[in-house]
Formats: sequence, structure tokens, C-alpha cells
Amino acid sequence: MTTAHPIALTIAGSDCSGGAGLQADLKTFQSFAVHGLSAVTSIVAETPLEVRQIEPVEIPLLQAQLNILLETYPIGAAKTGLLPSRMCIIAVSEVAETLKKRGIPIVVDPVMIASTGASLIDGDTSSILTNRLLPLSALVTPNIPEAEVLLNRKITTEADLETAARDIAGQFQVSCLVKGGHLPGDSDRLDVLWHQGEAHPFRHPYANIPGGIHGTGCTLSSAITAGLALGHSMEKAVPDAIEYVQGLIQSAHTWKHSGKNNGMSVRCLGW
Repeated sequence: MTTAHPIALTIAGSDCSGGAGLQADLKTFQSFAVHGLSAVTSIVAETPLEVRQIEPVEIPLLQAQLNILLETYPIGAAKTGLLPSRMCIIAVSEVAETLKKRGIPIVVDPVMIASTGASLIDGDTSSILTNRLLPLSALVTPNIPEAEVLLNRKITTEADLETAARDIAGQFQVSCLVKGGHLPGDSDRLDVLWHQGEAHPFRHPYANIPGGIHGTGCTLSSAITAGLALGHSMEKAVPDAIEYVQGLIQSAHTWKHSGKNNGMSVRCLGW
């Protein structure tokens, strides 16, 4: 018999296009030789080009998924993605309290704005996310628009990234990785991790891909979660995950849209 793989849990929405959400998370866990569990928070009708509809899962069903998984499996790390309602965040926060008491790290990807620019949760829901869930997590991984929501201020330069990561970490008592991919220009990109009172900058090449790529944030947070499930430190899990995502960006898949946007490119991370 072989030794059982470490286990990671994703609590996220289902992306029917397969490039983001829990589908991306489970692919990533498998790439790191980590067994993936999933609790579905919502069903999302989307592609890299648009978000058409979001249907939250009923809270009792979400709770049933979480409870049976926690009762059955020795989870090594967990992550959250799209949490579409106040009650969903409250239910997940209750589970997060249990995970934290067990010493299980939780990575929160504060999914608020889709890569298309569409808002995925309202302001009232985001306040519950920040007040209830973030203080229970080990790491939060906002992109620039999400960090701007968390801080209620603009982030316009590379110098702003470190102060943003520091301020989010201090405000919510959590490690914070601010992703700099939304900054303008075609120079190298900078991500900044604030962890245990120190800044850890990670620079990587700019990927000139018109329209961007669907699922990078989900994949990055799940790769970090996989590293933590494997017992790696935050200082190792984060750069390993960034390197992993950069490799997938370089091998991105591209298809031509076959419907109303005929001729437009639909892109997804490579595997």
C-alpha cells in the first residue's frame, strides 16, 4: 500500500468553464500530489469573457458538505474562494473557527471582482467577509481591486503594494499577499507578502496576453494551500505557488469564441 496523500479542502464556487473556482483548485491540488476535497458554495454560469449567473447553494447543504468532510478526513489546509452571501460567509466562518482550533491553516482568496470586472459580492457581504472570516485565516491573497476594497483606498504604484500588504495584515491580524498584476505598464510584475512583520517581495516577468487569463487567482491561492498541506512554511509555499502559476501562464490554452463573440479569444491557464 502507498502512503496516503496530504489533504486540502476548497470551499468555493463551481466554474462551468473549468478555468477558475473549485475546478481550478482541484486541478492544482492534484498537481502538487495533494488530495482535494471540495465544498460547493455556488454554481456560476461563466466563461473567461463574462459572468452570466450566480446561484448560491442552500446553506444547509453547504453546512452538510463541510460537516461530513471535517468528520471524515484529516485535512491539512483549507482555502476559500467565492462566498456569495452573508449567510454563506457566516457558515464558513463557523467551520473556520474549528479549523483554526485544530491548527489547520486557512487561505482566503477574497473573491469580490471577476477578471471580467464584474462584481461578485455586494458591499454588505464583503464587510462580513472582513469582520468574520479574515481574522480566522492564515493568509489572505487579494489582487489590487480587492485590496482597494479592503483598505478603502487606491493602489497605483509598486510602492503601494508593500504598504497595502502591511496594512491589511495589521488590520485583520493575518498574513497578506497583495498581487500586483493589475498595475499598468509592461514591466516585470511584483507581488508582496507581509508575513510575521516582514515584507517578502516576489518579482516575475510580465505576461503580455491581451484580455488576461481566467483563473490565476484561484490557482495561486490553491497552490499555496497545497504547499501548506504538505507542511511547507508560508515563506516557501508562496514563492513555490507563484512560480507554478507563472509556468501555467506561459502554457496558456487559447480557443476562438464560437458564439455571439465569434473570433474573440477565450484563454485558460495551461496544465
